[in-house]
Amino acid sequence: MTVATVVTALSALVAAVLIASPASAHGAPMVPGSRTYLCWKDGLTQSGGIVPNNPACAAAVAQSGTNALYNWFAVLRSDGVGRTSGFIPDGKLCSGAAVVYDFSGFDLPRADWPVTHLTSGAALQFKYNKWAAHPGSFRSYITKDSWSPTRPLAWSDLESTPFYSVTDPPSVGSPGNEDAYYYWNATLPSGKSGRHIIYTVWQRSDSNETFYSCSDVVFDGGHGEVTGVGPGGSSPSPSPSSSPSSSPSASPSPSPSPSPSTSPGTGRCTATYAITNQWQGGFQGEVTVRNTGTSSTTRWTVGWTLPSGQTITQVWNGISSQTGASVTVKNESYNGSLAPNASTTFGFLGNASGAVTAPSSVTCTAA
Repeated sequence: MTVATVVTALSALVAAVLIASPASAHGAPMVPGSRTYLCWKDGLTQSGGIVPNNPACAAAVAQSGTNALYNWFAVLRSDGVGRTSGFIPDGKLCSGAAVVYDFSGFDLPRADWPVTHLTSGAALQFKYNKWAAHPGSFRSYITKDSWSPTRPLAWSDLESTPFYSVTDPPSVGSPGNEDAYYYWNATLPSGKSGRHIIYTVWQRSDSNETFYSCSDVVFDGGHGEVTGVGPGGSSPSPSPSSSPSSSPSASPSPSPSPSPSTSPGTGRCTATYAITNQWQGGFQGEVTVRNTGTSSTTRWTVGWTLPSGQTITQVWNGISSQTGASVTVKNESYNGSLAPNASTTFGFLGNASGAVTAPSSVTCTAA
């Protein structure tokens, strides 16, 4: 075989590999979290393996395998061109009828998928992961009131027009990790209650590639809290500003009766601290911030000193900082404004080397 023949053969092989490689743009909703994203969060262990806790996630993995969750950001059609009804078949909307990876398990009609708790008509900052960054538009649809989670999602189950659309929204972070995402503020549909699906389509403007996703939500007065994730069935809302955290691999102990620690604060607010779940070596907590003044707040700050042996690993619905044992949590942009007697909550995960106890006092200041 001549050198020229070898070069020609290698060139053909390289070209074939390049043609077969999937497109490089990837992403998925993180707030409200898509089925693949929240199931990845649900099942990811400290060793890096995927062991689902949520029964719907477990059923999806049983059908599609763990590769679907290792590629939670790749529910796409490279030939989508933004097409929806008539292109993606009914019953395959959540998987996008994807052909590169098998996401068919995420089309299963179930009422126990991880769910994000929202308030109808409220403002919400959407966050969409940019594992690879590209220009394009995002369209979000909501299911009709007649939709039922017990049947496969069909195009006729969605409202005909998106309740929000945005093109080339701002973003933060470097592509290729969970901390990189696009974000935009949207008003959620009004007049909704109970469980629904927010269906989002990301259409690239520089190629035909299109992404499809289902985010399970419940309109019950929530503010972005997520349940149905992790060993205890309750988990933080996605927090792209912090590093990914693995769900504890140990089975949780029964949730203790909340032992609130409340401080009257010094600036028109109170903060009530409660331990909501614990397991060997870790715990989950929640703080309720209430405006006790006679006028609305614009911002609040909560602080406490960690008991010996405790560390905070993740906070959601708040912006945290920590110096030694001192923890400070400030409001997010969407929950700093509280009317008189109104309240909001933020949650957190922590590690503990011994018994889990609440701090002796919690401070709250508001302006």
